[in-house]
Amino acid sequence: MKVFVSWSGQRSKAVAELISDWIKCVLQASQPWISTRDIDKGAIWFSEISDQLKDTAAGIVCLTQENKNKPWILFETGALAKGLSTNRVCTFLIDLQPSEIEDPLAQFNHTVPERSSMWSLISSLNSCMEINKLDERILKQVFETYWPQFADGFALALESNPQLVDVAPRSEESILAEILSNTRSLSNRVRDLEFRTSSTADAGNPFSDLAEKRQLFISLIEKNVPIEQIVELAKKNEFPLKELDSLLSVFRKTTKIRGTVDGSYSGANFASEPK
Repeated sequence: MKVFVSWSGQRSKAVAELISDWIKCVLQASQPWISTRDIDKGAIWFSEISDQLKDTAAGIVCLTQENKNKPWILFETGALAKGLSTNRVCTFLIDLQPSEIEDPLAQFNHTVPERSSMWSLISSLNSCMEINKLDERILKQVFETYWPQFADGFALALESNPQLVDVAPRSEESILAEILSNTRSLSNRVRDLEFRTSSTADAGNPFSDLAEKRQLFISLIEKNVPIEQIVELAKKNEFPLKELDSLLSVFRKTTKIRGTVDGSYSGANFASEPK
């Protein structure tokens, strides 16, 4: 399985090389590809990268304060996303917080340099492998073995490659505009779901695919839709409450919400970090 690691700028390059080596150590059957090492001398640089993007199974985009709006990063990210599901393309936030990312990059799943987030990344890559996929127990052991190597290497990469340009923080107007856009989009999805539920009440469940329902509820949870609405929609659409409770449990560690879907919750909204 080929994993394309995208970078722009010296700090991003150092971290991209670290990630490429580290992924190969943890998932030896994977094939990380990075332009600093894997382009032959004499090859046409632009054409070579374009060819590599065509048969890539997953992509990691290394973002910094300096490169988050650079044209090349946007080009490679767009090329990666074309023809791939978004859960196979993620951004790696080197010195950024998720709130600092604007569209279109804000639409992707974000990974941060923390143990739990990196474990999610490795698990996702492992699940994408058609052959030589590691058993989760073995994968966990390998991950724990190589995690200190990544943590130390990441700290060294940041120290050796300081930020060269001061970047103005994201404006409040931009943040508010994104919140408004996301809220409207979610409202439209909720209304569409309710309409499909009511209009097909006599014809059976509007979603025969459990995976489709599951993805929708994950999206609603990530976007901080009030818990009462999520539980109500689950009941209307005959989504198993045990399955919903399993999804909620992923987020409880970073929230003040307690309880189960059959009981009562303290707190109105989720405050989870993106995956």
